[in-house]
Amino acid sequence: MQATVDWNAYDAEEMVRGDRDYLWHHIKPHKVFQSAEQMIVVEGKGLRVKDIRGREYLDATSGGVWSVMVGHGRESIAKAIYDQLLTLGYYAGTVGNIPTIKFAAKLIELLPNLGKVYFSNSGSEANEKAFKIVRQLSKIDPGRKGKYKILFRDRDYHGTTIGALSATGQLQRKQDFGPFAEGFAEFPHALCYRCPFDKSYPGCNIDCARSLEAVIRKEGPDTIGGCIVEPITAGGGIIVPVPEYYPILQEICNRYGIYLIMDEVVCGFGRTGKFWGFEQYDVDPDMVTMAKGLASSYMPLSATVTRQDIYDKFLCDPADPEKGINYFRDISTYGGCAGATVAALESTRIIEAENLVENSRVVGAYMLESLQALSDLPMVGHVRGKGLFCGLELVKDKAAKTPITEAEMGRIMGMVAAEGVLIGRTNSSLPGNNTIMNFAPALIATKADIDEIVSAVKKAIEKFTSS
Repeated sequence: MQATVDWNAYDAEEMVRGDRDYLWHHIKPHKVFQSAEQMIVVEGKGLRVKDIRGREYLDATSGGVWSVMVGHGRESIAKAIYDQLLTLGYYAGTVGNIPTIKFAAKLIELLPNLGKVYFSNSGSEANEKAFKIVRQLSKIDPGRKGKYKILFRDRDYHGTTIGALSATGQLQRKQDFGPFAEGFAEFPHALCYRCPFDKSYPGCNIDCARSLEAVIRKEGPDTIGGCIVEPITAGGGIIVPVPEYYPILQEICNRYGIYLIMDEVVCGFGRTGKFWGFEQYDVDPDMVTMAKGLASSYMPLSATVTRQDIYDKFLCDPADPEKGINYFRDISTYGGCAGATVAALESTRIIEAENLVENSRVVGAYMLESLQALSDLPMVGHVRGKGLFCGLELVKDKAAKTPITEAEMGRIMGMVAAEGVLIGRTNSSLPGNNTIMNFAPALIATKADIDEIVSAVKKAIEKFTSS
């Protein structure tokens, strides 16, 4: 066997120069590349990561975007991928392979009201598939003719492609990327703290949910085919709808023949203390999309899972001259990666074997309570969350709910990192309101980890307010 190259060997200064000279970072102001050294992460184990300068951090972001569900450095996942790649790394999704079939079966076990799984490689793509299913059926299914439009919620995020951005309720993420796809319409968000109707729960009639019907009537009921929502809004500020919200939303969708699509890209696989975020509510989606935690981001993978009767609408006789191409004519190159689905099988096995969903519920409740204990600090406007998924909104004036500035938010985030903890924030999403810290440690987090996270946040806010 020939010796292999050690691709992890590096010279620190060479890597810092290379990062500056060659790498285009995601969703970050480009000017900072020219004036400040950017973080380069070189190691990860459990909840801890180390940068190229040897600094260690508690990663309260599960890899930065809430997706490394079982923690960094899981040898069993790496071994499963290695073994699979030696056996078969890839064959296009036009055929099956062993781990892909096994993981599809596992997903249907976890989503017993659904029937078929379509694999692709990212959350954006998973949502695109759902939109394309809605749109193709609006052409080929006599009962759904003309029902091509998709409704989406203000502050929800559904992906980075033009189609997924067309269904995203975050103005800064969409700015300058238009024109967007036709046939998408927005309805109000569900954040009680900043109620779009200036009402207070519970005496509000849950107007945030009922407002969906007004948008349907405005757009034309016969033109609406789907409604996509995150069970708990993630990048838009960790928004947990009230219990009555989704039953109302589903009743409206059912009444108008609209498919309810749950975007579980962030919430799925235990993030909220249930395996699926929608399980926090009395709701039964027609389609579920997922990515991120699907394989704990050890490999890129996403899935679009639908009810069996939706799949059945695409069954056609290829010899029929009129309907012979009425199957779902779609392909995703990396939906055929066997290494990705074996990583998902092993990651899901770990989640179940180590009871990590229950850990998310228990330790998540402790995290929410611990963060809520910071509410007496003058800048803490609102704390909210579910499971190991919490948000803390910072304000200048608690009564007026006036957000702090983005510059101030940046300083505070730097102060938290200086305490050895990495947390997240709303980022280039909400004009004037990118001031919400978010907390999403891996599902292996302990109460001691939470104490360390909350202590770092408390020290940072206190230092800021005293400076």
